[in-house]
Amino acid sequence: MAEYKGIKGFKVQYLSADPSNPIIGQTWYNSTSKDLKYQGVTTTPSWASATNYPANMQRQASFGTQTATVNASGLEGAAYTTNTKEYDGTTWTAGGSVPTALEQPGGGGILTAGFMAGGETPAPAKTTETVNYDGTSWTLSGSMATGRSALMSGGTQTAGIIAGGGPGIAPSFSNATEEYNGATWTTGGTLPTAVRNLRGFGLQTAAITLGGELPPATPTNATSEYNGTSWSGGGNLAATATAMDGEGTLTAGVAMGGGPAVTTVQLYDGTSWSPTSSMSNARTLHGASGASAASSLAIGGASATANLSAVEEFNGPGLPQTKTVTVS
Repeated sequence: MAEYKGIKGFKVQYLSADPSNPIIGQTWYNSTSKDLKYQGVTTTPSWASATNYPANMQRQASFGTQTATVNASGLEGAAYTTNTKEYDGTTWTAGGSVPTALEQPGGGGILTAGFMAGGETPAPAKTTETVNYDGTSWTLSGSMATGRSALMSGGTQTAGIIAGGGPGIAPSFSNATEEYNGATWTTGGTLPTAVRNLRGFGLQTAAITLGGELPPATPTNATSEYNGTSWSGGGNLAATATAMDGEGTLTAGVAMGGGPAVTTVQLYDGTSWSPTSSMSNARTLHGASGASAASSLAIGGASATANLSAVEEFNGPGLPQTKTVTVS
């Protein structure tokens, strides 16, 4: 029987090294490693440990992609912080300081064009403050109509969205939505019910909320979907949790963790949620970033006993992956 290397790849590329940016479906023979390889997609979601955050952290704003993340403000230990850290997929480095130290603000956008809105100061007063980030520094922008924390947020710097949250001294609940154009906020559609300690993801015209608490302090597994004008009921979460976080799109999303601190992870297909591979660290009140459900981060958060510095990467369905086939 002829060996593969004797064929020399008349229908398969014969390369001395793997291509730097293979496309889905591409097949090649690596003559150095003597492996037949092809570029497929991840079918089994998994979590992997990433570089720890430089401090134990919870209640922050996080946005960006898995390899270009912003993590800002929140609590480091028990102290409110103005710190911003940027992540390149390997290393955390210092970014520009946030004007006001806050906990549980919202945020959205990318590393070079993001925003942070709302949150709670040590008073504990809820702020209407909004700040824009350009990859180097934060700049004050237009104020929200209602100050609040523990809210849903998403979108981009020029098309952002926030909804729900706690506008006053706990317990308080909001059903208000506001939309951001990069400079000013306007009123959006009202949530079906007032809810706090919720999170969410998506775009200003296609967003989803994740769980939270209903009055007086009842955890819910309900989600709501936004079309840019109004909210309607989405698929119920497979497991109820508050202060979870997530990333992705309205038709391909991931929700992770939540209170009480759990390792639970759920995938959304636009209709229903289903459990998937769990995180290694149980967490709630954590940060999350990622351009898609297939490639996201879980950052810090609170366990049952302490704040966390642990960061984990989610490699979900559809993520490009080079696979090796044994040949003789």
